[in-house]
Amino acid sequence: MAPKRLPKVFLVRHGETEWSLNGRHTGTSDIPLTKNGEKMISILGPKVAGPGKLIDPTLLSGVMISPRIRAQKTFELLFASSEIKPELHIDERVREWTYGDYEGLLVHEVAEIRRKKGLPSGENGWDIWVDGCEGGESVQQMSDRADEAVKAVKEIHRAWFEDPSRNDNDKGGDVLIVSHGHFSRIFLARWLGLSLDRGQLFVLDPGGVCVGQYYHDLKHTAVGAMNLGVL
Repeated sequence: MAPKRLPKVFLVRHGETEWSLNGRHTGTSDIPLTKNGEKMISILGPKVAGPGKLIDPTLLSGVMISPRIRAQKTFELLFASSEIKPELHIDERVREWTYGDYEGLLVHEVAEIRRKKGLPSGENGWDIWVDGCEGGESVQQMSDRADEAVKAVKEIHRAWFEDPSRNDNDKGGDVLIVSHGHFSRIFLARWLGLSLDRGQLFVLDPGGVCVGQYYHDLKHTAVGAMNLGVL
């Protein structure tokens, strides 16, 4: 029997919203996609999602979608033109960073709040990668949650890879995540075994697709592609 291919995780950031355009921190707020955001995903879908394409629904063994409507709509539009559509599974582990008191605010607005309170801050007055969010998730809490998601993906990968009764034609094994900007960057960092703050090294644009994969075996993680399909 031919060697089994190594499974992948596809990380998709939702399409454009009003708050992603103006830089407001959007965690728990259910902000919909803009018309342009819907358009960008409608264009992306036929390119990357469907049988025989990058995100092949016949190869998916797991789907993890953020509970926010902007992520769910992105998932729906992504497979709108595909004759095979995977089932939507909401997963709280892949929701955006809970910004708490900073929800809906711009960076300089958060910095001013922290300055008035005498709170420590980074070079720009607030460094979320170091300071976390008052009333929301701390850096450690966010790192722990991303680790839960990474662990879940790896467990799906390993269960499929080690299954002695593999499906015909080696089908299955891949995982799809549709999430948000900060979460996606943190997921990539933790996928590679890097500290949360190293997420600053990655940029995932609205409507972008990243690919997490392995090299040689399931012990060695890698990033295979960044921001595929971005207009």
